[in-house]
Amino acid sequence: MENAEKWIDLGIKKVMDYGPKVLGAIIIYIIGSWIIKKLIGVAKKVMAKGNYDESLQRFLLNLVNWGLKIFLIITVISTLGVETTSLAAVIAAAGLAIGLALQGSLANFAGGVLIMIFKPYKIGDFIEAQGVLGSVKEIEIFTTKLITPQNKLAIVPNGAVANGNIINYTAEGKMRVDTTVGIGYGEDMKKAKEVLLEMLLANPKVLKDPAPSVNVSELADSSVNLVVRPFCKPEDYWDVYFETVEGSKLALDKAKIEIPYPHQVEIHKEV
Repeated sequence: MENAEKWIDLGIKKVMDYGPKVLGAIIIYIIGSWIIKKLIGVAKKVMAKGNYDESLQRFLLNLVNWGLKIFLIITVISTLGVETTSLAAVIAAAGLAIGLALQGSLANFAGGVLIMIFKPYKIGDFIEAQGVLGSVKEIEIFTTKLITPQNKLAIVPNGAVANGNIINYTAEGKMRVDTTVGIGYGEDMKKAKEVLLEMLLANPKVLKDPAPSVNVSELADSSVNLVVRPFCKPEDYWDVYFETVEGSKLALDKAKIEIPYPHQVEIHKEV
């Protein structure tokens, strides 16, 4: 009975000593989380009014959000009575160990910063990076998210992207569509070029500047190959590509210009 009373007294003493600190830490965390949420909302509105680039907005908001949360956690821990000086030493040591273990993640973070500074692409651009082709959906702190032409989500590390080759198909606002059409050696080459060029100019999605072109690209084994090159807006690329392929066949058929194809010859041996 005496031991039980002793433990109860000790428990009450601990509650009296640490209860206010724990309660204070909980209150600080709740209020701090609310303040962070409000600050992020205000920062988002300020950036929107300042016409900040959407990619930069998301990157900075993520960075500020994580920075404020780390500061809040340190404040909560110090409220519980943990000395911030010793805590800082522990965090520094842990940071060094984590940094060595997560060199790739740090490289991706640095890559994200470089992407934000030099802006090789932005959200909505159609790019090719690290062998992946797609539209930029989101630029995060460590990764870039792309939507491929097959509507798949591809996540590419920023470090690899920043240190690799990037092809931005959207940056100039115009894309060239390259297709090849073969005609027979006995056909009127000049007429074929005129027919194909007329077909391109009739397509409203084909840009007039730069002007489309049709040129002889190769004298192949069984055909004279013409390279058909219209320009279009990036968002119209696939429409123009498929329309050019189909339109070339229909236009040449209408003009009675032959498109060569393999012929099978059967040899019958008399017995």
